[in-house]
Amino acid sequence: MATVLLVRHGRTAANTAGVLAGRTAGVRLDAVGRTQAARAGARLAGVPLAAVVSSPLERCRQTARALVAAHDPAPAVTVDAALTECDYGRWQGRALADLASEPLWSVVQTQPSAAVFPDGESLPAMQARAVAAVRRHDAAVEAAHGPGAVWVAVSHGDVLKAVLADALGMHLDLFQRITVGPASVSVVRYGRHRPDVVATNTDAGDLSWLAAAAPVGDAPVGGGAGHAPAAG
Repeated sequence: MATVLLVRHGRTAANTAGVLAGRTAGVRLDAVGRTQAARAGARLAGVPLAAVVSSPLERCRQTARALVAAHDPAPAVTVDAALTECDYGRWQGRALADLASEPLWSVVQTQPSAAVFPDGESLPAMQARAVAAVRRHDAAVEAAHGPGAVWVAVSHGDVLKAVLADALGMHLDLFQRITVGPASVSVVRYGRHRPDVVATNTDAGDLSWLAAAAPVGDAPVGGGAGHAPAAG
């Protein structure tokens, strides 16, 4: 399959205030978040992007625009509601410090597969629709551009953690062990036998080697030689 870059949106004021923004409209990147998104875009400047798909929420669409800004021509950004933030229901807009005192908080931390947000979405439902969307877009990109194609999915922290947990073969109850920071880039390649999780939660470093990404084959016994180092 193609290579998908899972990119979380940059930092927002809600993040720094400790507020669960959820699907609240108008939550935009703050100054640090804009810098983070621009840095992620610079890391991808030398990588031909076959497609960029974003959550419809503004903070993700801002990040997606920063990712394509260094490309000429810039690939179009497609919006897919299946990549949107989890529906936190009545938790949305509340302070994390207050939510931590509620019984559901412990469920979210220790048994996410049983977590259903009041008047909102369950974490298993969120994972199912996000994983299905990523795999659907991945197959479409490969069909249109070949197995060496690279594309980007821009989404949210819990959503991307759930997608990575699926790719790693982890039960959803373990997904809190994964960290996905603002504007971080994780790299997944869906192969014939299994997904290949190349990198998680990276916020620095050269990614130009992705321009020559090869189709996923059998896992190299012993670890293999890795990708070619950057020129210069």
